[in-house]
Amino acid sequence: MVKKATFMWLVCKKIMVFPTTLILIMARLSFVMNPRSKSYKIHHNQSKKMANREELLVIRAARAGEATAQLALGKRYLFGGAGLPKSVTTALYWLDRAAHQNQVEAWILIGSHVPFEAAARAAQPATLCVWYERAFDSGVLEAGLVLAKLVLAQTASCTTDTLRRKAWMALEAVAHAGVGEAQWMMAQLIGQSTAVNEVGAGQMSAHAFLSPNLTLSSAGGTQQTVMEWTTRAADGGVTRAQHALAEHAWQAGDHEQFLHWAVPLARQAVLRRQSRLPVDVLDNPAPDDTSLLARCAEKLMARGDFDTAELERFLEVAANGGDKQSCLSLGLWYGRMDRMGVRLVGVRGLANYKKALRWLILAGEQGMAEAWYATSRIYLKPEFSQRNLSDSHYYVQKAAEGGHALAQLELGISAWRNRRNDQSKDVESAYWLQKAASQGNEEAARMILKITDLTVPADWAAEARLSLTRDQNNAFPFLAARLELAVMFGLSRAEALLLNVSTADCGHCLLIDIRDVHPRSKRRLTLVHTNEQRLVLSRIVRLFEDVDCGLQGPEGNYRQRLYRLRMLSAE
Repeated sequence: MVKKATFMWLVCKKIMVFPTTLILIMARLSFVMNPRSKSYKIHHNQSKKMANREELLVIRAARAGEATAQLALGKRYLFGGAGLPKSVTTALYWLDRAAHQNQVEAWILIGSHVPFEAAARAAQPATLCVWYERAFDSGVLEAGLVLAKLVLAQTASCTTDTLRRKAWMALEAVAHAGVGEAQWMMAQLIGQSTAVNEVGAGQMSAHAFLSPNLTLSSAGGTQQTVMEWTTRAADGGVTRAQHALAEHAWQAGDHEQFLHWAVPLARQAVLRRQSRLPVDVLDNPAPDDTSLLARCAEKLMARGDFDTAELERFLEVAANGGDKQSCLSLGLWYGRMDRMGVRLVGVRGLANYKKALRWLILAGEQGMAEAWYATSRIYLKPEFSQRNLSDSHYYVQKAAEGGHALAQLELGISAWRNRRNDQSKDVESAYWLQKAASQGNEEAARMILKITDLTVPADWAAEARLSLTRDQNNAFPFLAARLELAVMFGLSRAEALLLNVSTADCGHCLLIDIRDVHPRSKRRLTLVHTNEQRLVLSRIVRLFEDVDCGLQGPEGNYRQRLYRLRMLSAE
């Protein structure tokens, strides 16, 4: 003790005398311990080489066929070590070799820690079934699920009836133990199998296991069993089972049950996208999520009991996913209006028409005529700072071209009111009103009866046609065609003889206007109702295609045409 104290006193004295000595010692130690220093790398590599030597001995013994070494090497690859990387595939290879030498721990480890995905990538997955079977018999519950997956993923020639029976029993046991994935597999297999015998798995195919969808339309007790297993799997947190129940409720029209399963899924979908990107930038969701979010938003708005912020988030994510109905709904929601442009009653908050226009235009570009019509209503609102009647008319026209009945009615009425400034507006009015009436709009149907004339039978033309012979029809084709046109559309004698056939065909109607050559007549329209009228009119127009129908043409003036008609009729 005295010597030790004396030594310490001398060291301290020397340090006090030479203070730089302590600084040099600390600098040396920090250099050695620094990971970037050369000394540290030398010591680390020496330790690593020693560890690699130990593992190299294990690898050599395992390759030589020593069972314990194969088991040890498999464990090192399974859990990872200081010198060996974690590799489930490599671990399965060595554990399989160890299990062939009756190493019980090997198949226990395989059943407990090697998932189905790793086993399915093996060279011969069917040969691994025996280890999962033994592990399941030893009490490893996870092994039963993997065993069922392996067996069901193989063809019938690769497995035996005994193994299939055992796989089905294992799957059923795991499902009854409360494992959601096993319960979902049970629902899939029962729902997609055409017949389930007392063994059960004999007629199950690989497609039944791998299919991500579930059909809940089987009859009788099978449907009830499928619903029970699917509900248990959904309650256990299996997302695909929850999606299946939500889809089933939607198809059945049970909207409350649909919202019960779909709203939590929709919230998860929104959270997934919020965790990946900033709040104001949304990634394109999966198609299933897009449809689910759109349906949730639709039914929540219909029910009226919803959180405003959550509803907007559902609609925004679905709209960014490309769902045009969600774009329309989100635009209408921001505008606080319905599809007719009327303010929503009982909805708080100010309308944001600029946001509404953005989403409505996106919906319109995807073919939603209702979106164009709603956009036109916004440009008519006096409280909108960018109110513009020309823009409103432009979007009404786009909605009408898209097939919106109210927009077509509005264009028809507008064109009819402006016919005094442009006489061709009556043809345009008849076009849009006829379009709207064909969709069941009663107001358009009543108005079109006022602006067009009904086809009245032309008895004089029918008698004249009967009096003409075949030779006369061939000799005077223009007169015969005019008589046929008069019979088909109920024209008077003057209208039939003086009508400019080339300009009279307007596609949807026949424009009858001979005021230039017959001042006492009036301008009128007759609709083309039937295919027969359309065919006859097209054929006659082709006949007069390169013919001058005026008074200076080959048919002569009105007196000459009338004289020719009377002469042929008298004969």
